[in-house]
Amino acid sequence: MIGTFVNVGAILVGGTIGLLVSKELSSKAQIRLKMLLGVFIIYAGLSTTFQAMHGPFLHGLKQLVVIGLALVFGNLIGRGLRLQKGVNFLGRWARVRFQASTTSPDSPNRISEGFVTCTLLFCVGPMAILGSLQDGLTGKIDTLVLKSVLDGLASLAFVRTFGWGVLLSAIPVLAYQGSITLGAQAIQPFLANVEMMSAVNATGGLLVLCISMLVLDVRKVPIANYLPSLPLAALLAKFIWP
Repeated sequence: MIGTFVNVGAILVGGTIGLLVSKELSSKAQIRLKMLLGVFIIYAGLSTTFQAMHGPFLHGLKQLVVIGLALVFGNLIGRGLRLQKGVNFLGRWARVRFQASTTSPDSPNRISEGFVTCTLLFCVGPMAILGSLQDGLTGKIDTLVLKSVLDGLASLAFVRTFGWGVLLSAIPVLAYQGSITLGAQAIQPFLANVEMMSAVNATGGLLVLCISMLVLDVRKVPIANYLPSLPLAALLAKFIWP
């Protein structure tokens, strides 16, 4: 749950700063920050994957087979369930509400809209699910720390439009991500097999690496469609390894 607590704290801190300080980050500062975040994501993704890819050559080859199959079939399942399309729809709806906002940030309607809009923006992305799963299964909070920085900056900007309703969105973020983390912790004993955990970590690291493409505007990767790859990696590792 540490990663989720960090995320909630970042939303509250970013929103509070936005209420107290009127000066915005310059465009150059935003670009530099985006570059730093991109580098951090690349490092986090590669380090997680390489740490999971251990052992002799044949062992590593089996891991590559597991990861490849998990990504291919996980993507097919995600596309069948239209996970990315669902995430995109909710994201567009939230952004339309944000762009259409015209009333005062202190009005009751604006506070309510801020709560709903920011809750969706902070919860629907794949980083919320992936980071919470990693926190619960492995204790790694790299993804949620990155998400915390992004959400904190978003809160700083949104609070000028929606007022303190943005701060309230921290509550559903805590409930949503916390539930995923606690659920992952509950099933973690069933993944005690080292190879199963390594497969999940390696696959998750590659998905984190793909997030860097989104942050750096290199390529749009439908990451949500690949989320089923995580449980698939564990199942495949269990059946491939004796």
